[in-house]
Order: sequence, then structure tokens, then C-alpha cells
Amino acid sequence: MKRRNFLHQIGSILTILGITESEWLILGDRYSQALAQSNPRKLALLIGINQYTHSPALKGCLTDVELQKELLIERFGFLPSDILTLTEEQASREFIEAAFADHLGKQVKADDVVLFHFSGYGTRVHLGTIPDQVENALVPAVDQYSQNQSVVNFLLTQTLVLSLRSLPTKKVTAVLDTSYYAPSTELQQPSSASIRALPELVAAKLVAAEVEFLKQLNTQNLRNSDLVILSATSEPKQLARELLFSGFSAGLLTYTLTQYLWETTPPRKIEVILSHLGSSIYRLGGKQQPGLLNGNKEAGRGEMDLFAPDLKFPGAEGVITGIEEGGKTYQIWLAGLPPQVLENYGVNSRLQLITGEQLGLRSRNGLIAKAQLANTESITTLQVGQLVQEAVRDIPRNIRLTVALDPRLERIERVDATSAFAAFANVVSISAPDQPTDYVFSKIQQKPTRYGLLTVAGESILNTTGEAGEAAKVAVQRLAPRLSILLAAKFWRLTENGGSSRLPVRGSLEVITNLGSHLVVERETGRTLSTGKSLNGPTAAIPTVSVNHRLQYRVQNLSDFPVYLILVGLNNNRTAIAFYPWYLPQGPDNSGGKPVLQEVIIGPRANLTFPQTTSTSGWIITAPAEFCEHQLLLSTAPFRETMKALATAKYPTSDQQPIAALANSLEVAESLLLDLHNASAIKGETSSTATDSYLLDVNHWASLNFSFQVVA
Repeated sequence: MKRRNFLHQIGSILTILGITESEWLILGDRYSQALAQSNPRKLALLIGINQYTHSPALKGCLTDVELQKELLIERFGFLPSDILTLTEEQASREFIEAAFADHLGKQVKADDVVLFHFSGYGTRVHLGTIPDQVENALVPAVDQYSQNQSVVNFLLTQTLVLSLRSLPTKKVTAVLDTSYYAPSTELQQPSSASIRALPELVAAKLVAAEVEFLKQLNTQNLRNSDLVILSATSEPKQLARELLFSGFSAGLLTYTLTQYLWETTPPRKIEVILSHLGSSIYRLGGKQQPGLLNGNKEAGRGEMDLFAPDLKFPGAEGVITGIEEGGKTYQIWLAGLPPQVLENYGVNSRLQLITGEQLGLRSRNGLIAKAQLANTESITTLQVGQLVQEAVRDIPRNIRLTVALDPRLERIERVDATSAFAAFANVVSISAPDQPTDYVFSKIQQKPTRYGLLTVAGESILNTTGEAGEAAKVAVQRLAPRLSILLAAKFWRLTENGGSSRLPVRGSLEVITNLGSHLVVERETGRTLSTGKSLNGPTAAIPTVSVNHRLQYRVQNLSDFPVYLILVGLNNNRTAIAFYPWYLPQGPDNSGGKPVLQEVIIGPRANLTFPQTTSTSGWIITAPAEFCEHQLLLSTAPFRETMKALATAKYPTSDQQPIAALANSLEVAESLLLDLHNASAIKGETSSTATDSYLLDVNHWASLNFSFQVVA
């Protein structure tokens, strides 16, 4: 398409956007000048839509665009002028396709890197040419073409795929943070979450112009069959969700993807990326599992060309984006911290630059923090664009489990539930409607009434639903033990630091068979890896383990000093478990054969496989077919307080299992944080006392998460 014709075609859209043709031509001239560059370029087209003309508004799509843009510029070397964003009313079908043709189609050359991103609604639509032929489609901002809904102006996913394949480079990645199936019945959906899918309009047909464009693309000799398309879901009826986080909403796929890529150093294989994303989304309460939407199932199974950062700076948690008060205060974009950590990031946390200077956190609003140089006498002048890494994590000791009350509960139910939750003030706080929450107390079944807990993504939590006819107050009282377990899990999730830890360790979860051991999932600390290393890993977003299989962990200490180890987690019954390092002392003082606990130590440059006994290795996974989540913690100092807490619980001594139920989970979780705090021994002034926070130094601890699905 000639530029004159292109401008004529989209002239009305430019007018709506307030962009003159001369401004567009100036923009085009800048692109034309860049075409003369001999080096490969990095181009991106980012689309986000919150406001729709005829559909309920979303909340996190513009945040998704911002998350991607900052990542591409600050971590992956994209020039701001090479990133085109279309948001809200700009993102009509005609303008998306025209912008694709001009920004990507006209500019991309061989070996260039391309990213396309879409955040918004998806749906299913009839093509109108073949009876019963229904296709997935992206819903643009102007989501209806006619008042009677007989013709819709959607962008087919198939059209997008073919357009991406038409580009003359194999280094193409697309991220689609949407889904296409909307359930016909109302879901138990918390107010803090939204589904990015619209119901299919059964009587509607796709606009003829889109059908004709698809026909034209199908006649072309498309060059690229290796593009990588990351989809928010891996199954047709999975739902892509966006959640309310601490001060902002964002899509689960986009936030977990960009957060992981901020902290990641070497290029990763797609299988490894999917494993991390699936695990992160699950811990945030969602069951959607990202997948690859590729025509060629083998496409993109190597390293992703898009995500190749500058290895001179191995991973980061954020970047300096502004300087205030004459250089005294720095504004920092903190998109590299895990979501659950960001929400509870204390004001005494510290961030470090590659040059060694440390910044002390002073405040945070959403993803933006304010910080000052920890050394107030320093004359160092920092610059916008400098990346920062985590140095010290401040975890407040007064953290509670936040529970929202489903707004669909009747007034008397809300009053009774609030009164009952007040009895657990040291464990639970009731969250406000517009604040992020951990769980939702809801009516799982209307008639007869059953109450239980939901995740923030609307998923029912196993073993929390009560008997039929149960009163709301009784239901809350029944949940008391479960609430303590969930708070304990929240505490040990706050220790996760695989991306920021400077303690060099690697952990592998393995299945034991008659032929040996088989890798299920591998995790390791990212700040200490050699550059350019690519990990092998599972091919599914969430690794799977069959019931009755025997598992074991293999841990490598890559440092020159000993490290101490402990394992805690939630099993597939959603009860707390721990690794108990029992041994039987020999001698007359232990004639009763009573086992005792001992520290697990891994020597310098040594390996450890656990659990192991004199008779067998590993432990057997039993039903049900649900998720397991384990947290492997390693420290430079002994877990003395944790050992005391484990030893206080009353366990039968006749059959000691190496991995077993954790009776006092909350006490053990608090002891773990205290041990990591003691190991760090932070020096210097802080604005809190020793009893206000746990201060953890990234040089002294590593916490790796292992999540997997148990299948029958």
C-alpha cells in the first residue's frame, strides 16, 4: 500500500485521535531514516483496551502496555521511537491492521526482532461464509459494527497469525493476553478480578472486509512458520483474567511474564519460561495456564530471540525513572519484584546499583517507588535509566491474611462473617472492596447454602467448603485452622527470591523409577549464573506428577561455603507439610529409639539428595489429583528457631516420615523468617526496630518455589 493511499484510508481515524497527517508523515520519516541502519532493529506494536463502546470496561490492559513498554526499553534495548502503542479508541480493527502494515510490514527486514502484544477482550465469531464456521477473534475498541449486532467488526486471530508470518524475519513474538470462551452462566467472580472474554454473538457475522482480508492473506506465500505466540491460556475453555494488585490492575499473563523477564539473565527456552509463568499464576490464585499458539508445534522451542538482554547487567528488579528534590529522591519502576512480594515490600528495603550504591526505599504507590541514597553523605549522582537490583528485603512482621467478603452475600451474612473474622485479628483482616485481597469468603452454593473460600481469581479452594445449611458465622469458625495454614503459606511465599538471590544454589525435583531419576522441574538462583546458559525444563506450563510416583529433591550448593536447608509447602490436600530431618541416636541414652531433629547442611560445592532413609529414597505422592506447592529455603546460617518450632509439635514416633504434615505451620513460618533475619544481620540505621520487620540480605538466603500438578 502506498503511503498516500494509506493516509487516505485512515484519515478519519487520525482525526479522531487528534493526529494530523503532517505529524504522521514526520513520524514516518523518522522510521524511514532508521531503515537505513545496517544493524538489526527491534520493533514493537503494543495494543491495550480498557474502554469498549458496548462492553463492560476492563481495568488492566493499559497497565499491560506500560509493563511491556518499560521492559522492552529498559531491559531489552528497544528504542522508544520503535515502539508504537495503540490504546483505547485508537485500537479499532482498521487502525490496528493499518498500523501493523505501516509500522511493521513496511519496516521489518531479515534478522529484525518484532513483538506484537494485545490486551483486551477476545471472543468467538461466525465468518459468515461457511455455515457453522466459528473462529477466535480479538475485540477492538469499537466492538460492534451495527446496532442490531448482526455484523461485528472484530480482528480474527487467524488474520493476525498470517500477518505475523508475512514478516520477512523469523524473530517474531506475539503475546495475546486474552481468551475466547465466556461461560454462559455467571461465575463466582470477585470484584477484584475480570475475565477477558466476551460471549459469542450467535446471530452475528464477521464484517466482510475482514473476511476478504483473510482470503488475501491465505493466497500469499508466507515466509515465517517459526513465530512464537504466547497465549494467556492453553485450553479452549480456560479463562484469561486480570487481577487487582497493590495499586493497579494487570493481566495475569503480562504481569508474570514481564516480572520474570526483568529478573532473568540468560536466554531461557520457552518451556522454562512457561513453567515459571504457570507456577506464578497458580500462586496468584489462577488456574489459567499459558501456552503456545503456533501452527507449527515445534516452532519456537529454542531460545526466544526477543528476550536477549544486555548480559553486562544480569537481571534487575527495577529502573530509575525520575530524579526529584535536586537529586535527593529517586523515582523507581519496580516491575521486577514478584507480585506477592511487591505488595508487602517494606519501607526499609534496599536496592543496589551495579556501581555499588544502595538506595533505601521510602514509599511506594503501585509499581512506582521513591528511594534515597542509603549513604546520605555520598556525592554520587545517579542517572535516569540505571537499573537497580534487590539488596535487602524488608518484610513487616504485622502482615495478616486479607479476606474479602463476596458482595453477593446478604447483609446479615456479611455482619455475621465480619464478627466471626474479628476473633482472628492476629491472622485475618477484612479487605476493602477496592483493595487487593488474598482470598474471598463466598457462598459456594446458593440452595442449600454452602460457604467456602475462593482465590482472588474465583477458583474454589479445596477442602474449604462446608456442609449444606451451615450458618456464615459457623463457616468462618470452621475455617480457623485453614486460615492459619494459608497465612503461613503467605509468609514463606514472601521469601521467594530466585531472581534476586546472590546465594548460588540449584534445586531439581525428580521422579524416581526403576531406570533411575527423571527431571520434573529445575530452579536456580539467577544472579549467580554464568551468562549465556540455557536451561532444559518441562514442556508444560505446570509440570505433572502421577499418583503413586516416588519423588526426590536434588540440591547443589555452588558456593565455597556450607549452606543450610529446609523445605515447607502445601500438599495436594492443601494442608501444610515440611521436611523432617530425623535421625536415631545410637547408644544407651536412646534405648527407646526416639528420633530427633538435626540441621541439614550441604558442604561447599557439594550435592544433596533428599529425602533418603536407610531403606528407601524419596517419598510417594498420593491422591487427589490437585496442585502441590513446595518452598525450598537455603541459608548461610542454621535454622535454629525453625528446628525448635518443628520439635515442639507432637508427632507419633513409631513411623517417622521424612516429609509429613506440619501441625504448627504458622509458628514454623514465622520461625523461618526469623532465622533468615538472623542470618542476614543487617548493619546500619533503619526507621524500624528489630521487632517491626524481618530484614533479609540477598547474599544470605535463597528461596525457590516448586509447583506441580498431581494427576491420576
